[in-house]
Amino acid sequence: MYLTTEVANALSLRISDILEYSPTAEAFVQALGAHNVATLKEMSELYLYDFGIFIELEPDEEEKQMLENNIQTALAQQLIDLDDAIDIRTVRNVKLANQLLKIKRKKKQERDQQIRQQDMEAQAQANSQAQQQASQVEMQKNQAKSQADMGLEQMKSEAKLVYLQKEVELKKQLMAYEFELNERLRGQERQDAKGMEQLKEDGKDRREGMKQTNSPKPAKKFESSGNDILGGGIGLDDFTPQIGG
Repeated sequence: MYLTTEVANALSLRISDILEYSPTAEAFVQALGAHNVATLKEMSELYLYDFGIFIELEPDEEEKQMLENNIQTALAQQLIDLDDAIDIRTVRNVKLANQLLKIKRKKKQERDQQIRQQDMEAQAQANSQAQQQASQVEMQKNQAKSQADMGLEQMKSEAKLVYLQKEVELKKQLMAYEFELNERLRGQERQDAKGMEQLKEDGKDRREGMKQTNSPKPAKKFESSGNDILGGGIGLDDFTPQIGG
């Protein structure tokens, strides 16, 4: 393989040198023909690498089997994809096929790592969004609870205010009723006192009347006044004892 490759390289360089430097170039042109020489002149400007002189041997069955085993192992361990295995099998050089297998496996690892990284980022983002949504839900829940508590407190305050207003109204009515009762009682007391006074007065008058009724009558005076005249104008003075003569 080495000798064949070197001979091919030497022939390519020699043909280029003949066309460019050899004094027998004209004879070479006549021997090959002008058309072929023109083609060779175009090739004279190419580098040796551009000729692509490579010799590759077809792999034998043992090498093919070893390569296939490597491919199957890589597929079983998910180190390469099926498309990678198809690309590797198209390479006829076993050495290059194994190198390509290494490259495909490395790229597969990089892709898997990138996918895992993306999955981790997506999971982290989903967790963050879920946490934010949970925080928002909790905040809304707390806000709704606060509003409900405020509404309940307001309802309690309003109910207490209504209760106090009703209590004040009832107290006012009770006080008015009590005042009315007190006024009635005072009026009744005044009437009772007046009645008692009247009864006392009536009793006093009755006692006075009873005293007057029970007191002895004064003795009736039978003496006549100086003007009294008994029987035809005879006065009592005639019966009065006379003193001295």
